[in-house]
Amino acid sequence: MAEKTDEIGFGGLTLIQDDRMFCYGIDAVLLASFASRTAHRKVADLGTNNGVIPLIMSSLGGAESFCGVELQERACSLAQRNAERNGLAERIRIVHADVMSLGEIFRAGSFDCVVTNPPYMAAGTGIINAEDALTAARHETTARLSDFIGQASYLLQDRGYFYMIHRPSRIVDIAVLCRQNALEPKYIQMISPHIGEKPNLMLIECRKNGGRELKFLDPLYVYEKEGVYSEEILKIYGRSRQEETENHR
Repeated sequence: MAEKTDEIGFGGLTLIQDDRMFCYGIDAVLLASFASRTAHRKVADLGTNNGVIPLIMSSLGGAESFCGVELQERACSLAQRNAERNGLAERIRIVHADVMSLGEIFRAGSFDCVVTNPPYMAAGTGIINAEDALTAARHETTARLSDFIGQASYLLQDRGYFYMIHRPSRIVDIAVLCRQNALEPKYIQMISPHIGEKPNLMLIECRKNGGRELKFLDPLYVYEKEGVYSEEILKIYGRSRQEETENHR
């Protein structure tokens, strides 16, 4: 393994990553922050990879427990070690399983919150990477968008929360699939790299068996200028502009 350990903030959290696998990016941070706007009790993360989303959510919110589900064995090992390294092994459980087999592991309605950062590339599209770990993280090779949404609905109790980050180009597919699975879209937030640029990511919050009303939140911009985070992103990380300036000196 070509491992490295990164300090990711959020109360001094550190993260072991394998640079031959899919390493976390701003999308994981955005999803964890978005899902932490509301207090939850039991959270499931579908496709947890190295466990970064439960780690960040454990710092931002007061959930009693997290369960990260991951198919790739190497990623599961990293996620378990990350939970242990940060003193969260009793709060974060890692399950090595295919998303499609969750009905054999969990009872319906076992969680009040499900989050997922699924592969963005639809099956049969894009360039397939020769590395299996990267392919599974980026492309719908073992489970499709419909599978992640369907399993999220199965796991959620009535009125539970579902959060996902994805590409705006899939917004119609996402909305249709969510409603078909009793997950009613409630909030959407578009994310752009810079002010004036088209959004390249979107966050969505759904409620299981929720009422039909969708609201769009103010758009979020990641960078104020090249290499400099916006005020909104700095708030997520709990940093001040002065701290950020000093870090880049």
